[in-house]
Amino acid sequence: MNEDQAAAELKRLAAEIARHNRLYHGEDDPEISDAEYDALVRRNAELEKLFPHLVREDSPSRQVGSTPSAHLSKVRHALPMLSLDNGFSAEDVEDFVQRVRRFLNLPAGAEVALTAEPKIDGLSCSLRYEEGLLVQAATRGDGTTGEVVTDNVRTIADIPQRLDGAPVIFEVRGEVYMSKADFAALNARLLAEAEDPAKARQFANPRNAAAGSLRQKDAAVTASRPLRFYAHGWGEASKLPADSQLDVMTKIAEWGLPIADIARFTTIEALLDFYRQVEAARADLPFDIDGVVYKVDALDWQRRLGQVARAPRWALAHKFPAEQAETILEAIDIQVGRTGKLTPVARLKPVSVGGVTVTNATLHNADEIERLGVRVGDRVLIQRAGDVIPQVLQNLTPEADRESYRFPDRCPECDSEAVREEGEVDIRCTGGLICPAQRVERLRHFVSRHALDIEGLGITHIESFFRDGLLQSPADIFRLTIDNLLSRERWAEISARNLIAAIDAKRNPPLDRFLFALGIRHVGEVTARDLARRYRSWDNFRGRIERALQARSDVQAEEGEEERKYHQRRDKIVVAAIETPNIGPEVANALLDFFEEPHNRDVIDALLAAGVAPADLIWETKESPVSGKTLVFTGSLETLSRDEAKSQAEALGAKVAGSVSAKTDLVVAGPGAGSKLKKAQALGVEVIDEAAWNAIVAAAA
Repeated sequence: MNEDQAAAELKRLAAEIARHNRLYHGEDDPEISDAEYDALVRRNAELEKLFPHLVREDSPSRQVGSTPSAHLSKVRHALPMLSLDNGFSAEDVEDFVQRVRRFLNLPAGAEVALTAEPKIDGLSCSLRYEEGLLVQAATRGDGTTGEVVTDNVRTIADIPQRLDGAPVIFEVRGEVYMSKADFAALNARLLAEAEDPAKARQFANPRNAAAGSLRQKDAAVTASRPLRFYAHGWGEASKLPADSQLDVMTKIAEWGLPIADIARFTTIEALLDFYRQVEAARADLPFDIDGVVYKVDALDWQRRLGQVARAPRWALAHKFPAEQAETILEAIDIQVGRTGKLTPVARLKPVSVGGVTVTNATLHNADEIERLGVRVGDRVLIQRAGDVIPQVLQNLTPEADRESYRFPDRCPECDSEAVREEGEVDIRCTGGLICPAQRVERLRHFVSRHALDIEGLGITHIESFFRDGLLQSPADIFRLTIDNLLSRERWAEISARNLIAAIDAKRNPPLDRFLFALGIRHVGEVTARDLARRYRSWDNFRGRIERALQARSDVQAEEGEEERKYHQRRDKIVVAAIETPNIGPEVANALLDFFEEPHNRDVIDALLAAGVAPADLIWETKESPVSGKTLVFTGSLETLSRDEAKSQAEALGAKVAGSVSAKTDLVVAGPGAGSKLKKAQALGVEVIDEAAWNAIVAAAA
């Protein structure tokens, strides 16, 4: 899939998922199953991972729930009602636990306790108690603003009007649901009460019935519906009754609110065993569930882990698998991406998987084709559950005397040699800017919204200009003139002037956008931002690259040295030369490979000659004692990881540097601090320990 196709697909997914959100959350009348919805969301996430610069403002990854209904009054949640990240495999659960370990900088072997509970398939609801009395109930809505359903909630027998012993303010959060038996009885009653059975209101599933019943304007209608409630957490609280997830939930149950079966585990094996037990019992449960939720048990760890845009870092929903299907592999197409990667795509005989018609599936790379042993005409097993971009899971055709598929060694776009790079599984076209697929896509990427963001210069114009020889490299964009455009068909003076003005407005792009726009392998938006924060100006960055190139070229293999050890030694020197947080050997070498290539240097020099001058990075500061200051962390941090420390510093408006200089304002030194500490002392830079840093963070909270 190229970027133009990906952009179109992301646009379609955003609209489709928003529509299903509206049907599910706003109208309680979904058209697809939860598994099908999860597949759409996961497909969107996979595409955004492959094309991070194409993430849309209306992306489903930035949304929670849907806009509250107009017929109910609104209330802003004291704390956002977040969604949960999803996992679909044991590997996803292992990755989740390892992310927790890394973020918290836990020592090897340290115990990580997590709770596990069934994920009830209902309507999220928040219950606010003040002085022990229920004063307000609200739906999730869009996560920030929900619908007030207090009168309706008062009719649910599971929900007490008073909590004896609760703190002054305590907000219980959970799911309003309907049991399977009550759902069947409700549909039967609605059918019996209808004057015309053909027009009787029938709910599609228990979740829809619960949501539609809770969100009635007339509380009497809600009272006539058999709604239930399970608590699974809390929001705002003036005081917590315990220090762990399990103990707080136990206390909520003691106050009279029902909770699902919840247990605490300390190993991944125990978590997965619980998951398998719940999955096995799923059909026999009196209510619908769609997975198991894991949460870090220690509340102080939850606070440290915090959240990302729409979900907490300390929780994961382990969803149950969706469906698989068999079909025929009719063809294998090779697509060439912006970076030259050759991606095989399976063209399938259309087949329904979980209610969604699938015609294409990824085959990932040449190694995957060889592993599967697939050939055109084979019968294959398709899966959408764990991989939202459908994948070929298994070849069902017995081995036969047919020739194996041969992956091309030439680019299908430009006929340049296609090679596998050292240590890579992907095969790439070596044509670079002479390859039409890469040229147009690199130009498209250069002007895209998260790169230079040149308004009015879309893919249609780029393809047209490229086809006619007007655009061959990024610098040509800044050589365009009004006369160039007016000489073309269907260009009026106003539109020509508008485009040239939009181009001129981007002659001084922010440094991070400029770096991202260059299309360097492995340098996405986040990495470009890290580089910009580290070097602050184009001159600083380019100078460091030149020194790093020299350092890499100076590395010589020692006599008798194993190749692996040589590469490890070289990579260590390269990473040290780049000296930027979060950048390891893969990214560092990709940077140097890019700038070592003469035609890439020519592209950059041409841009600078055309009047493009990347702007220096200006720091945004916040109100805190370290706002606008440059910090260095050195030595071993015992209570937090370097990633967490960096995240804390940036949240307080500070910059984190990798080395001490005269521009350093503060050094946080832990045990084992060496040369950086000595240099700070020699320069008279203020030095504090980790406890003092934690006090600064706590005071700013």
